[in-house]
Amino acid sequence: MTVSASQNRIASSRSRTRDELTRGTFDLLVVGGGILGTSVAWTATQAGLRVAMVDSGDFAGATSSASSKLVHGGLRYLQSGQVRLVAENHRERRSLASEVAPHLVNHMPFLVPIYSGGPHGAAKMGAGVFLYSALSAFGDGMGRLLSPAQARRLAPGLRTDGLRSVAAYSDHQMNDSRMAVMSVRAAVDAGAVVLNHAEVVGLRTTRGRVTGADLRDRVDGGEFGIDARLVLNATGPWVDRLRSMEDPSATPSVRLSKGAHLVLRTPEPWRAALTIPVDKYRVSFAIPWEGRLLLGTTDEEYTGDPADVSVVPADVEQILSEAALGIDAPYLDASHVDYSFAGLRVLPGGPGGTSSAKRETVVTQGRGGMLSVAGGKWTTYRHIGRAVLKELRRVSAVPLAEDMADPLRTVPLPGLASPDAVAQRLITDRAPGAPLDPLVARHLASHYGSLAMDIAAMVREEPRLGERIHPDGPDIWAQVVFARDREWAVNADDVLRRRTTVTVRGLDTPEVRQRTEALLEG
Repeated sequence: MTVSASQNRIASSRSRTRDELTRGTFDLLVVGGGILGTSVAWTATQAGLRVAMVDSGDFAGATSSASSKLVHGGLRYLQSGQVRLVAENHRERRSLASEVAPHLVNHMPFLVPIYSGGPHGAAKMGAGVFLYSALSAFGDGMGRLLSPAQARRLAPGLRTDGLRSVAAYSDHQMNDSRMAVMSVRAAVDAGAVVLNHAEVVGLRTTRGRVTGADLRDRVDGGEFGIDARLVLNATGPWVDRLRSMEDPSATPSVRLSKGAHLVLRTPEPWRAALTIPVDKYRVSFAIPWEGRLLLGTTDEEYTGDPADVSVVPADVEQILSEAALGIDAPYLDASHVDYSFAGLRVLPGGPGGTSSAKRETVVTQGRGGMLSVAGGKWTTYRHIGRAVLKELRRVSAVPLAEDMADPLRTVPLPGLASPDAVAQRLITDRAPGAPLDPLVARHLASHYGSLAMDIAAMVREEPRLGERIHPDGPDIWAQVVFARDREWAVNADDVLRRRTTVTVRGLDTPEVRQRTEALLEG
């Protein structure tokens, strides 16, 4: 097989990482670089462990970059009386937004339209959003009722036919791909050794215990092995596949539910999101995100190959029809859909429909000692890292720092800074080379925090990197080089979909892809 120039350049850097991964014995090998694996790797390195993390694809290349982009308390959990859970989610939501990642997690007003004949009345929803706000100690203001006219100023496409009132509350949102990359960087800064596009082809065992893995580098085909005292299976929808490598007789531990989303152009920007009641228990979201409107999601059992999950015409029809319960029809033309994506929720096995299954983390240990973890969500991903670390302490003899009895410390993600302050510095920087325009500056500040200054330095050294990747979007070519050199990007999809916002804005043209691949060649 002929190896391209891009593969040769990237392989040189990756070979050094492979050498480090094969050196000595790690305390912990994490297989899977999504929300769960990255959180555990980050937490475990803080606890003093020597940690390796690998992923067969890109970091957050599957479900972890296919979420609804929310950091939220979970308003719908009040419907089932899970008050304590909502309060716990709120605490973590506010911690992420104020201490851990204020440069990545953004406040967002949410509106719940209440229609004549709808599943919820104004009094009930008004009380619900008040309680929701109280459970967050009114940190984002007080939930209240708005008039239809007030609400439509925030959400211009809000359907007003039959609209009686609108309940308002607050939550947060983020770009899940950027959160994932920054979390991987935090783990590496703490001492973890990581490699994406590295597939586990077999498990290593010593006297019946799993003590590492054999891998194949999917970039250059190189084979290598990693030795570890403990292996953690955090492969998401593939969790049972790796469990079967440990024990061919292992029974399935999880089931999968597909969640599809659409990314839609709108004629004017929205300043608030909609939580649209579909029935007594289900809702549909319409969320301003990356200059577009994010619609979704679906929730149906999925039994196929996780690698084949995709948005099908029935998903598009369902999402648009459910959005029409709260959005005017002209906004919901299918031709306005710039992008669509689907991910798989990993749910505990059991009877009943997937929509009613508990969204909880499942931790199991196989007969070879490998731990498997599945489930969870972005809002509480740091808590999952702590819970798994406690389980590591219980089942293994790996050394843990004495001060890590409660490892959920307030350790910020890289780039911690005020996006407003960073954007202002980018705009007013009069060093040689043209300053970045305000739209680009704000985009970089809210996706990289203070690390945006490193990207600006690249532009000063090579002004052509300050050009926009596509004229209709805020991403610039310096981000491609930054992704290549500092964020483990290997191919165009890594860059355009997960390191930048080009693909999700529908701007991933053949010309853009060709130049991206040229930059990846270095």
